[in-house]
Amino acid sequence: MQRGANLRGTIAQGVQAMELSRRQSLHLAAGAAALPVLSRIAQAQAYPTRPVRIIVGFAPGGGTDVLARIFGQWLSERLGRPFLIENRAGAGGNIATEAAVNARPDGYTLLMAGTSDAINATLYETLKFNFIRDIVPVASMMQVPNAMLVLPSFPAKTIAEFIAYAKANPGKINMGSGGTGSMNHMCGELFKMMAGINLAHVPYRGGASALTDLLGGQIQVFFATTAVSIEYITAGRLRALAVTSATRSEFLPTIPTVGESLPGYEANTWWGIAAPKNTPAEIIHTLNQQVNVALADPKMRARLADLGGLPMPMTPAEFSQFIAQETEKWGKAIRAVNIKAE
Repeated sequence: MQRGANLRGTIAQGVQAMELSRRQSLHLAAGAAALPVLSRIAQAQAYPTRPVRIIVGFAPGGGTDVLARIFGQWLSERLGRPFLIENRAGAGGNIATEAAVNARPDGYTLLMAGTSDAINATLYETLKFNFIRDIVPVASMMQVPNAMLVLPSFPAKTIAEFIAYAKANPGKINMGSGGTGSMNHMCGELFKMMAGINLAHVPYRGGASALTDLLGGQIQVFFATTAVSIEYITAGRLRALAVTSATRSEFLPTIPTVGESLPGYEANTWWGIAAPKNTPAEIIHTLNQQVNVALADPKMRARLADLGGLPMPMTPAEFSQFIAQETEKWGKAIRAVNIKAE
């Protein structure tokens, strides 16, 4: 009997040991599975530990480049590492976007995204990426309305009068733009579609040339950013029939919006930061938080005002929804008149 009791005790000890070993194994396995998550969190908390590059799809000195450098400096000072601007101009910004899409999603490659990305999603039929699918919105920055400009001698003095004049003279009003698919072109196409009028599109190699020809009378209407056009408006050299924002511009408070005559019309140029998909959420949160702090800073708001822009703070989720809406809006306009990239 004593031997039987000893045997039962030995078996019980063995079972206990096996159970303990099994629990230890499960605990170790769970710990091992959590290591990648903990590692990502630790990396995000330490972010950044080396320079970060912001890819800009346009040449140095332009509005997108200037804005990227302003925020790059802010982020460098706040986060303690250089945020370097890398210009990759070409294909309406698509070269830069493709480079960002193919970068490692570690937070060290960011994209200066903007209205052109929402337009290009439909304008270009053979892109090697899907902007909505392959990019994660990080932080919105600024928006700038356009002004619908004509010469002071133009017969129409209001949007209603312009539409009536255009309907009486179909195809006889020349609408300039900075090129097919440019923002001022798309502002005009959206206006044409919603007003039910026919304007003759005259594309230029850049908005500056279109503005020069508007002043010279070679074209009759041009949608230019308020930052570019405000001096001509205040000097009386050009008349702004309306601004393209949803509400009146604080820089041109007496000028009505297009939407006051065409409800639902809104067409702003906007910018923000995006990153490759699968970038850690903690890094996205850090960058979004810092950009929104900048947008609340009076000195930063004054710098944006110098560019004719208004702060556009959003959460990443709000920015994502905004981009989806913009992409759908411009896609509809492009398909309506079958615009093709040149």
